[in-house]
Amino acid sequence: MQRHPVRLPSVFQVFAALGLFLLMAFSFTAQLDLPIQLALYIGWFVIIGLGIKLGHSYKELEQAATQGIANGLGAVLILLAVGALVGTWIAGGIVPTIIYYGLKAIHPSIFLAATMIICSLTALATGTSWGAAGTAGIAMMGIGQGLGVPAPVTAGAVLSGCYFGDKLSPLSDSVILASSMSGVEIVEHIKGMLPIALISYIITGVLFTALGLHYAGNVDMAQVNDVIVAMEQQFVITPLSFVPVAIVLVLLAMRLPSFPVISLGSVLGVVWAIVVQDMNPLAAMNTAWAPYSIESGVSFIDAILNRGGMESMLGSVAVIVFGLGFGGLLDKVGVLETIAKLFERKVESAGSLATSTIGTAFLGNVFGSAMYVSLILTPKICAKNYDRLGYQRKNLSRNAEFGGTLTSGMVPWSDNGIYMASILGVATLSYAPFMWLSFVCIVVTILTSYMGWFVDRCPPTTEVSEVAQTDTLDAVAQKA
Repeated sequence: MQRHPVRLPSVFQVFAALGLFLLMAFSFTAQLDLPIQLALYIGWFVIIGLGIKLGHSYKELEQAATQGIANGLGAVLILLAVGALVGTWIAGGIVPTIIYYGLKAIHPSIFLAATMIICSLTALATGTSWGAAGTAGIAMMGIGQGLGVPAPVTAGAVLSGCYFGDKLSPLSDSVILASSMSGVEIVEHIKGMLPIALISYIITGVLFTALGLHYAGNVDMAQVNDVIVAMEQQFVITPLSFVPVAIVLVLLAMRLPSFPVISLGSVLGVVWAIVVQDMNPLAAMNTAWAPYSIESGVSFIDAILNRGGMESMLGSVAVIVFGLGFGGLLDKVGVLETIAKLFERKVESAGSLATSTIGTAFLGNVFGSAMYVSLILTPKICAKNYDRLGYQRKNLSRNAEFGGTLTSGMVPWSDNGIYMASILGVATLSYAPFMWLSFVCIVVTILTSYMGWFVDRCPPTTEVSEVAQTDTLDAVAQKA
């Protein structure tokens, strides 16, 4: 069978294929009550069909899908480990203890601002938004529900803090990936993000403080006291329950691998369930797999604590696997490269450059279904425009980071969207409107770029080292 030369998809082919996928994704979830996993599964064959039409062999496309899955399997392992952590930490009374003391100590008027600050400090120290959301984030969700703050609002404050801290931490995988792919030193990358990130953080803090004052007047303190009493009746509340939290955070801050550290945290949860909560050893171990079950008679406690376990993450694992494969296919077929060429025609200033880079990074999340896909492809696609127009690569790494990392939690079928929705117990599209730091940061970036603020120039060049980009990509892939 004669094989045709491989070529890039046309604009019409790209929009037809991606439009069909988006139509399936939204209709399956919003109208037909079908799982997003099916939309991603069918989407594979849409892109495979397009790839074959463009001259790729089926074997090449299958390898691209499996390679995409392989590159992101670390996220699957962490997701399962966090599921075990949540289940055992609830059984061990660790999460209930944090919620108990939080309800007693945090005033409703400052709750949302305090949530953002606590989560940002946790992410900054550990270098992981996932770890911060899986520890401090879960506790703040429980406290917020006890104070009567809507869960999507609390989740927005949690994620605003988690992603801010993650972006400014030299320990963060996304920081390392974005800077490496752009050919920028990590310290320079962080310094390039710092001014806009701090401005956005202050603005977001003011917004959450104002919203917190609104909810403060609606808090029923009698209900809060009922929850505190019920916690005392259901669990042994002791400051010793903070020990596993401290151990996990310190180990993550020491830059030890996340998967074994979080798994160790779940082991400590089992120990605390047996020793502190006097739980049957087999039942305590089972909470690492099956969701913890409690019938306290208090709806708040039952809603927030009947969760966890690796079993509860299996649906999310399927989404991530299909999503990673879908992203691998899109990369192989050249879909995002075609979209980037459309942007390139209109890129002639720092403002349009920032806008196109952020847009490309966001599309990397939407169609690549994983943050790492966005952070790898965006610098590769956009670098030549920065060189051509004479802007330093740290502008590229900053814009790719803001467009890729800060929006990753907004896409229901992306790795971050699935993880955050599973951990926080709030649908992605419900909390996304309250991810205020992400929106503010992107708006501030685009506005300041058009004004020429926080933009670093360099001599323009038309020469882009494709070899250097390829070598960097290979190095990052090997490290991952």
